[in-house]
Formats: sequence, C-alpha cells, structure tokens
Amino acid sequence: MKVQLSRNFALPASADLAWTVLQDVATVASCMPGAKITERVDETHYKGTVAVKVGPASLSFRGDIEVRGMDAAARTLRLFANGTDTTGSSAASMDLTARVEALDAKSCNLVGESEVSMSGKAAAFGSRMIGPVADQVLNQFAANFAARLLALPAQAQEIAATAPEVKPLNALSLTWAVIKGWFRSLFAKQ
Repeated sequence: MKVQLSRNFALPASADLAWTVLQDVATVASCMPGAKITERVDETHYKGTVAVKVGPASLSFRGDIEVRGMDAAARTLRLFANGTDTTGSSAASMDLTARVEALDAKSCNLVGESEVSMSGKAAAFGSRMIGPVADQVLNQFAANFAARLLALPAQAQEIAATAPEVKPLNALSLTWAVIKGWFRSLFAKQ
C-alpha cells in the first residue's frame, strides 16, 4: 500500500536557522516521536529505529536512512528510509523531500512531501487509518522541531543551556484521532 503525504508547517524562526537544523539528520530524527538514529554509517547513511503504537498494535521498525540530496541554495533535503518490523511481519519505506521556505526575517515554512509504502501488518491499517496517524505524528514532529529552533538562540547565549524536552508520541490522542477518522469515514459514505 502506498500513501502520498504533503504537509506545510509554519515555524517561528528564520529560514537559515531552520535549514541549519534540517541538515542535521540526527536532530531531525530526535524530533520525530518514537524515532532515533542508532548509528551513523558515513556522511549519507544512517541506521535507526521507529516505534509506533496504534491502539492495541505496536510496531517497532529497524532500518536504514540515506541522504539522497542536499541543496543548500534551495534549502532542500531528500531522504530515503526503509525498514522492517522487528517481528518481521511488516515492512515500510519512505521517500521524503523537505524544504524550508522563507516568509520573512523571523519566520518560515517547513514543507514536506513524501511517498510511504507499507506491507504486512502495517498495511492492514489501511489508508483511512494511516492519514489520521500521520497527521498526529507529523504535528508532534513540527512542534518538537519548532521547540528545537526556539532553543537555539538561548543555547548560543547560555553555554549550559540544554535542548528542550522533546514530547513523546501521545498514544491516547493518536488513538482518539484514528477512531474519530474511522467514524467520519463510515458516515461519509452514507
């Protein structure tokens, strides 16, 4: 099953600052709920994990991330990630292009377009479930990314300052959003 995702998030920082953070794959991964980089293989290859809980189902993926392109002039990053569930019952891949667009001196947009492919247990959720799940995860990612951006000027002024607490995936709100989306899809057909 393939799902196309396109999202746009307003950020409270300059485009240059957002681009600086976007180039750091480990920092970007730390903003994604349930994700982390476990190894940097070389300049463009990483290994990592992603854990997601949707209702009673828990999926934990191990996989590889490849930086397929980085264009500083266009502030664009292209990543490809693929992995398998630790139980071997699912596989997923994502081809992502993210770019930073300047709005003014103190704000910008983070624009992401991706194609996600899933098979096995992960695909069993169906496209109706994947949309609400993706919205919840990406909204939390954007909030965590914005928090990182806001912390950078403070870190530059205070050497002892620490990064903000990154919010973990809220399984209850994620489950509620999925249930609401499922009911909406049931009644929308009638």
